[in-house]
Amino acid sequence: MTRSTPRTVLHRAAGSLAAAGLLAAASLAGAAAPAQAADTPVFTLGGPAETALHPYPENGRPKSSTVGISLNNPSEDEENGGFGGDFTLTFDLSGVAGVADVKFDGEANPDCKVTGTKAVCEDWGIWPGLQGAADLVVTAADGSENGATGTITVTGQADGATFTPFTTRLTVGGPDLVMERLPFRTELTPGEKQQAPITFANRGTRDADGVLLTLRYSRGLDIPQRYSNCEYTVDDPDQPDFGSTTALCSVEGAFEAGATYTLATPLTLEATERAYYDTFLYRIQEDSAAQRAAQRAGALFERGTGGVLKAVPVKKGATARSTDLNPYDNQQDADFRTENTADFVAYGDQVAGPEGSTVKADIGFRNEGPAWIGHIRSGEDVATVDFTVPQGASVTSKPERCRAVTADGKYREDQTSPAPRYVCNTSMTVRDGSGLDLPFELRVDKAMVGASGAVTVRNTWLQNPKLPFDPKPGNNTAYLVLNGEGGGSDSGGATAGGDGGSGEPSTPPTSAPDPEETPSGSSASTTSGGSSAGTAGGTGDGGGLASTGSIALIASGTAAAALAAGLVLFTAARRRAARHA
Repeated sequence: MTRSTPRTVLHRAAGSLAAAGLLAAASLAGAAAPAQAADTPVFTLGGPAETALHPYPENGRPKSSTVGISLNNPSEDEENGGFGGDFTLTFDLSGVAGVADVKFDGEANPDCKVTGTKAVCEDWGIWPGLQGAADLVVTAADGSENGATGTITVTGQADGATFTPFTTRLTVGGPDLVMERLPFRTELTPGEKQQAPITFANRGTRDADGVLLTLRYSRGLDIPQRYSNCEYTVDDPDQPDFGSTTALCSVEGAFEAGATYTLATPLTLEATERAYYDTFLYRIQEDSAAQRAAQRAGALFERGTGGVLKAVPVKKGATARSTDLNPYDNQQDADFRTENTADFVAYGDQVAGPEGSTVKADIGFRNEGPAWIGHIRSGEDVATVDFTVPQGASVTSKPERCRAVTADGKYREDQTSPAPRYVCNTSMTVRDGSGLDLPFELRVDKAMVGASGAVTVRNTWLQNPKLPFDPKPGNNTAYLVLNGEGGGSDSGGATAGGDGGSGEPSTPPTSAPDPEETPSGSSASTTSGGSSAGTAGGTGDGGGLASTGSIALIASGTAAAALAAGLVLFTAARRRAARHA
């Protein structure tokens, strides 16, 4: 039976935190362990390479820092790759005698004890992946001098397992780089520029040997300068991120403790034509190869070709020094709102097939700009595509992001059988020139001429469906037409050769309601095969504006034969090429 103690529960909870916060643990954990038998697991101890300690104060209690020790089980078998035995971690504290005082967080480490220059933690069970092993609470020792340094070595022992040891360094004092907050104008218009005189101070107890300035700004912002001592990368456009640009600038020099510095030439921050909601982050750290590698995080960077970015002192001299040494004040950020719009244009499709056949349809929308839309702070989805299935058809395959709802747009527990309506949320960003492509497969249950279903891009809240940034709501609705008459009207949506950015919807069936004047409370008629005419309104969580348009049953054998033999030619008439151009 698996034992469960407060420590084992902590391990599970701390795993994701350790993986995110101890980035250097794997590379700094030491050399590989000696060769072992194939069935003997090898676990790696790790943690921060070095930790700065607040100098011992003349008055009051010393400020503490935390050194998180991690433990990595390299097994990728989450169910069977765990180690189910007792183990012991031993901490050699002799290297920090007279430099630092060490104890454990008692609540998080109930089975850890310090005796003289040795500490021991006993525990059970090591799960696959990176997890927290122990938290050392460290303070500068009374009488320690600024710059005093020493190391702690951690080893592990267990029957049937091997541990790779780890050594971390503690140093009294150090630089404390603090980024000052800039008074930006945050309500902007496209094309507006303002200066960003990045300013920072060293409030620590020793100089910083070079600094690393990190700048990160979302898609709607730009800094046109490209310095030769900076390297730049842009988020992959295929990833659901903010399209951000990141700049890493290595600025040489000795940045004195107690002094404040600013850039020799202020940066220029510009709200571009695609700005809407945007964020600018600026951070300062002591420069090092390890710091640069951690900031790159494996991304490809390209070096700038302009001049050299430099920082100059605003105030020199050893003013009153703080013992803050706080890594959490190295960064500032600012949010911007730019007066701009984005035109979300829905597109439908036109498909044909005989009764019993399965047809493929591509629906969705495009953001014709000019703005990109990203919910940077909340992370909420930007919009929803609301699709009503045409009468006489039922959905056999849908995109994973889409969920089935009832005819009036309310919650539907059954997500496997065909539904009359589907809602598909975007991600938290929709870039200009991008959108959402939604491939559906439908079975033709009844051969009907000109059956149609509305494709509407709207707000995620049905009670307030209007997109607040979209000035042309008329083209938010297009139609999926099934077996249209004589070629029918183009229901491919504006981006498929319809009305473009005119603000008008792509040609609807003659009985389709105006999406802006849809009455609420309309009833839905259900057909065989699980599809429905939908409603013209609705107040459910997932629904939206919908219409199935006009339909007509095929009245004769001749018409049925024509449908089976000829209407598939409508597929060739789709205007997908224009939609994806």
